[in-house]
Amino acid sequence: MSLTIIPFEPRYAGNFKALNIAWLERYFYVEPKDEILLENCKASIIDTGGYIFFARYNGEIAGCFSLIKLMDKQYELGKMAVDPQFQGLKIGQQLLEFAIAFAKENNWAKLLLYSNTKLDSALHIYRKYGFREVVLEKDLPYARSDIKMEMEIN
Repeated sequence: MSLTIIPFEPRYAGNFKALNIAWLERYFYVEPKDEILLENCKASIIDTGGYIFFARYNGEIAGCFSLIKLMDKQYELGKMAVDPQFQGLKIGQQLLEFAIAFAKENNWAKLLLYSNTKLDSALHIYRKYGFREVVLEKDLPYARSDIKMEMEIN
């Protein structure tokens, strides 16, 4: 498998949006917060101190994720999606491993994520990599979120 994980470049903004909209429409629906983050991901994620990475598999963009800055040394892992034609190749797990390693390299304190309990496979993988469930606050960024998980980094 020829998989590389590459940082955001403006030419991939359309891939980021398309991958995420396809995932959202498959499992849920596109919410207002999604629209803000996806419509101009450079302004809403990169320019506010966050990061976006892509999985390139045999030359094609196969998946993505973002690290959205919440506060100093705390980031939300979000907008992770893998193109259905590339699912089953453990690309999502490789993206997750990369995100955790990136957080460690940058001496972050915590990664957190919001998910949904109907996504059994995703929750299993998050737990496998050390995320633990924490109390879900009242003012959630997404209506679909019914679970919050976090990982202490350092």
